[in-house]
Amino acid sequence: MRIAVLDDDFILLELIQATAAKAGHTCHLFQEGRELLKALRTETYDLLVVDWHLPDMEGIEVIRAVRAGPVPGLPILFVTRRNAEQDLVAALESGADDFMTKPLRMGEFMARCGALLRRAYPQAASGALVFGRYRFDPEQRSLQVDGEPVELKNKEYELALFLFQNAGRLLSREHLREIVWGDIHDAPSRSLDTHISRLRAKLALVPGHGYVINAVYGVGYRLEVAAPA
Repeated sequence: MRIAVLDDDFILLELIQATAAKAGHTCHLFQEGRELLKALRTETYDLLVVDWHLPDMEGIEVIRAVRAGPVPGLPILFVTRRNAEQDLVAALESGADDFMTKPLRMGEFMARCGALLRRAYPQAASGALVFGRYRFDPEQRSLQVDGEPVELKNKEYELALFLFQNAGRLLSREHLREIVWGDIHDAPSRSLDTHISRLRAKLALVPGHGYVINAVYGVGYRLEVAAPA
């Protein structure tokens, strides 16, 4: 998963990044609230971790801005050294989904992140996944459409599965490239567009077939449920 972490303590940011990497997550680090809010205009993340006290604004202000923005349901874990009951209440009322007090215990921190991610993205669980005409088997890395197998290359399969697991979500280009290629610098600049085009053709992702892929200029792609023909 792709996690954005906002904290002015760079040592803590590096610790979170290293710990999350061991669990298979990628962290994007921010030290100012406005920097994160600017990134959210063109980037997408699966989870936000937000500190209370920041150099330019309060973490509560950041959370309220996120909740008022285009992705109000994004899961948010609030972290702070403040531990009074009224602080917990204020954090949750501002829109945080969970609250942790510093110093962070990294095992508990990752467990709480995992719980928020499972709750927000239940389709990411293992086992066969069925989306209308499309049936994915992650263990076999196979896909059937209307019961017939469809042959996909490795990157095509990974991209298709991720899009269906996140149907309805706008996903930035960098998010998609990072998930599928890992190191985005290894992916040619037009590779994502080429893979999207192939999936449209191979999976018949057009109106009347259940799902369509729409490009959002300047941001990325969204797989959406299509109205019946």
